[in-house]
Amino acid sequence: MLKNKLICFNMCMYLISLSIVMFIMMIYFISSSLVVFLEWEIISLNSLSIKMSILLDWMSLLFMMFVLLISSVVIYYSKSYMSSEMNLSRFIILVMLSVFSMILLIISPNIISILLGWDGLGLVSYCLVIYYQNFKSYNAGMLTALSNRIGDVLILMVISWMLNYGSWNYIFYLEFMSNDYSMMMIGTMIIMAAMTKSAQIPFSSWLPAAMAAPTPVSALVHSSTLVTAGVYLLIRFNLLLENIYFLKMFLLLSGLTMFMAGISANYEFDLKKIIALSTLSQLGLMMSILSMGMPDLAFFHLLTHAMFKALLFMCAGVIIHMMNDTQDIRLMGGLSNYLPFTSLCMNISNLALCGIPFLAGFYSKDLILEMVTMSSLNMYIYFLYYISTGLTMYYTIRLIMYLMVNKNNLISVFNLYDEDYIMLKSMFVLLFMSVVSGSFLSWMIFLNPYMIYMSFNMKMMVIYVSLMGGMLGYFVSNMNIYSFNKFLHTYKLSSFLCLMWFMPNLSTYGVNYIVLYMSQNLLKIIDMGWSEMYSGQGMYNILKNYSIFHSFYQNNNFKIYLFSFVIWMMIFLFILMI
Repeated sequence: MLKNKLICFNMCMYLISLSIVMFIMMIYFISSSLVVFLEWEIISLNSLSIKMSILLDWMSLLFMMFVLLISSVVIYYSKSYMSSEMNLSRFIILVMLSVFSMILLIISPNIISILLGWDGLGLVSYCLVIYYQNFKSYNAGMLTALSNRIGDVLILMVISWMLNYGSWNYIFYLEFMSNDYSMMMIGTMIIMAAMTKSAQIPFSSWLPAAMAAPTPVSALVHSSTLVTAGVYLLIRFNLLLENIYFLKMFLLLSGLTMFMAGISANYEFDLKKIIALSTLSQLGLMMSILSMGMPDLAFFHLLTHAMFKALLFMCAGVIIHMMNDTQDIRLMGGLSNYLPFTSLCMNISNLALCGIPFLAGFYSKDLILEMVTMSSLNMYIYFLYYISTGLTMYYTIRLIMYLMVNKNNLISVFNLYDEDYIMLKSMFVLLFMSVVSGSFLSWMIFLNPYMIYMSFNMKMMVIYVSLMGGMLGYFVSNMNIYSFNKFLHTYKLSSFLCLMWFMPNLSTYGVNYIVLYMSQNLLKIIDMGWSEMYSGQGMYNILKNYSIFHSFYQNNNFKIYLFSFVIWMMIFLFILMI
């Protein structure tokens, strides 16, 4: 046990020191407008050369700094959270593989090495989702792996398509490809691959299912590694997305993802699934702002979101531990009296998620919504953005009311205490970053500040919508569900909204009944039916029947010879008469 704790501490120190190095390098790179492109020739054979390329600029260094910081905090948190785990070193190795795959994806200007990081993330996430080894975890892991395989196949198709250019270093061809209408296929496939990894409609069902993984994994995967890989890929390919016709459809799908996740989170009672659906909503926000041609804003929100979302999952992990592994928020309540520091962290991260002024989420969300207001989009997209913002406040206030404010609904006595200093220290780092990261990133990323001039009511629209969403969340959470059960009164609508518009059913039962049933029928009719009848079994039956017939002839039966002689004579006479 002591050896496992030492491994966690050493890994944490190693990753934090790397993160500090990345931060210092990023400051130097961004101040001197420096970009470093490294190419290492691994093997050269005649005209074939296999090279490993690395791109270091302010964006990749900043993102690596955030990934390393969050992963170090998560590993230190796991030292306490997974303390009863016998194979903790195996868990740490899997987490480190996930971080390494993400770093490989971040620094790669080459589509081949991007595939290695992309596929590594999918494989390691499958191993982490099935970590607890029960049927629920196996089903969730299979859904996660198969959904991500679609993106892997699309990246492979991009690799084969880029043979037209003579190199897989996509960074050299982006401007040319953006003006090459015959190569719009690459952009469409990249968008669809990013949609699978970042769980946009219709691939959304795997993200809440991946909550079967341990909570530290959820904190890492849902903030800075797996689900953000698709967003980061599109930020790198943003020049390619300018002239693609599919972009309008992409904007609609990402906006609907944001809206659908916000509604589903208001019907959910599983603590981790509510936070997972909020991740899905924020991913929809990042994707939609990317489809409007603002990659810097999407990257800004990606970084600020990583901080408070990792903190939110870590607070959820503490609460689940203290509640004896209970995740139903209806059985919680009054936690602020027993877990003061955890409640403080959870409330601040929740308010940062809502975009409350001067916390991390405010700087990115407010800027995004003002840019959407200024853009020449239709009213449908405008309302989709603002309603989704209101829904974020709605489910956040509902969650705070159920956990912190409402009366205690514990089904038995639990030992609630807030003294696990390893968890508290790791959460404090992210608490500090959730408060200050939005401010210092806004000065660092945007060298020229955005000054957006609008009327007072349009400027305050974000605050109005947030207040309305918060009031609705407050009233709904105070509703006595025993006297007036809103779910039973609107059972069909509630089922549709709670089950993410039946997307998990379509992803599982749909595949089962459509694809597997069809393939079973094809196997029965073609492979085991017509092809057998006209190939192997058919030839066997024909030859067998001929053999039986000939062996019957060879028994020297006089009646058969006489009968055949008469037949042949009749045929002969008939021919003569003709």
